[in-house]
Amino acid sequence: MLILDFGSQYAQLIARRVRECHVYAEIVDHAIPWARIQEHSPRGVILSGGPASVLAKDAPLPDPDLLSGGIPVLGICYGMQAMAMLLAGQVDAQDRREYGPSLLHVKKEEPLFVGLPRELQVWMSHGDRVSGCPLGFDVLAVTDNQGVGAMGNGDKKLFGVQFHPEVIHTAKGRDILDRFLRNVCGCSGDWRMSSFIDETVKEIRARVGKERRVLCALSGGVDSAVTAALCHRAIGDRLYAMFVDNGLLRWMESDELNRTLACLGMNLCVVEARQDFVHALKGVEDPEEKRKIIGKTFIDVFARESIRLGKPEFLAQGTLYPDVIESKPAHGGPSAKIKSHHNVGGLPEKLGFELIEPLRYLFKDEVRELGGLLGLPEFFVRRQPFPGPGLAVRILGEVTEPRLDLVRKADAIVREETERAELDFDIWQAFVVLLPVKTVGVMGDERTYENAVVVRVVTSEDGMTADWARLPHDLMSVISTRLVNEVQGINRVVYDITTKPPGTIEWE
Repeated sequence: MLILDFGSQYAQLIARRVRECHVYAEIVDHAIPWARIQEHSPRGVILSGGPASVLAKDAPLPDPDLLSGGIPVLGICYGMQAMAMLLAGQVDAQDRREYGPSLLHVKKEEPLFVGLPRELQVWMSHGDRVSGCPLGFDVLAVTDNQGVGAMGNGDKKLFGVQFHPEVIHTAKGRDILDRFLRNVCGCSGDWRMSSFIDETVKEIRARVGKERRVLCALSGGVDSAVTAALCHRAIGDRLYAMFVDNGLLRWMESDELNRTLACLGMNLCVVEARQDFVHALKGVEDPEEKRKIIGKTFIDVFARESIRLGKPEFLAQGTLYPDVIESKPAHGGPSAKIKSHHNVGGLPEKLGFELIEPLRYLFKDEVRELGGLLGLPEFFVRRQPFPGPGLAVRILGEVTEPRLDLVRKADAIVREETERAELDFDIWQAFVVLLPVKTVGVMGDERTYENAVVVRVVTSEDGMTADWARLPHDLMSVISTRLVNEVQGINRVVYDITTKPPGTIEWE
């Protein structure tokens, strides 16, 4: 399947849902010419949602030849409106944006709703609506606002849904996509993540060749370790795994990484660069500036250390799709930037390396599955996500050695207590944020004026959306007590109950 990206924050989520149906999917720019689409020989094409309005001047649209080429097409939200616009249907601006849950009333089961309830809770996010279907299309479903919820032309295999079947808030969303894949496109559903390994290893070998070498940037987390494992499988000893200890890491991070990579037979080069990073961050408080400084310092260190290795030609990074879409459009589309990531927005233009990012279009849970298939131990694969800039973005304000030490100790306590409560597999992340404020307290009958910290514990499926974890009150009490008693400099603990959206998981 090809997915045409119109700038949706969830374009890769569509690809992920397709892959969950065991059908391989690739994302391409919405402006891809029809001739290029034919070169891919896809079983079908999905048009993603997007932030634009099809009624606007210069609205992004697919190549019109796509809709007369005989390949099945499914338009989602903006994608359906674009299809209607190109085929002379009627698209109108609504009086107000429709965002959130809506009830879908199915009028015709074939082929998208076969065997599903006639009423479905779906998720909407749009400002325009299709008020009149193109000639030859049937209304397959409607919503409570009497808009076209789904439409289709069975003869031409063109279909559209106004809601987002890719998000978990849409009941039976994956089932709807699966019916398009099987009933309309004729997909067999025999693709597996092991196929991704075979394809990616083959691509890395072809790109690197038989003599050139790869330097893999290890952060201490799962993503970069899986990247290293993939590259090692592809090119063996021509991979150089380099772990830069930047002083922004969790407790015992380096030791855990050493044990993990040793089991795969990889040589690990550890570079002590704490002073490089702490010095570069001195006096810096803006989070965007922090990320860019950290990214640049990483590259500077790699460039410096790679001279000892004879200057490998490639740099491999563990960039994931959520990093990409929060930083910039993955395919040059018009999606909104949320924040820079140290390994995306912070890279200088002249790397001195060719970049390899084999996980660029995967989500965290997919990477964990991949890691298991590549032989990484379960304790490591199941580790909580950790931001590339490390503890620097969990310290609001200036990053200093004493503040790093405080957050590192506090983070270890929170993770230790959630693991002891056997919640480590149920939560997505648990960590501490140091605020740039001090509060008055009373300890030992004396006045204190020390730091306030935030405990942040969230649940999530893929990191794209998240909810705050409802921890047992007894556990919250233990965490708070230990933080105040065991970490010098903390006298107040608060708990973050913000979802994503509107917030992000990390504070910076």
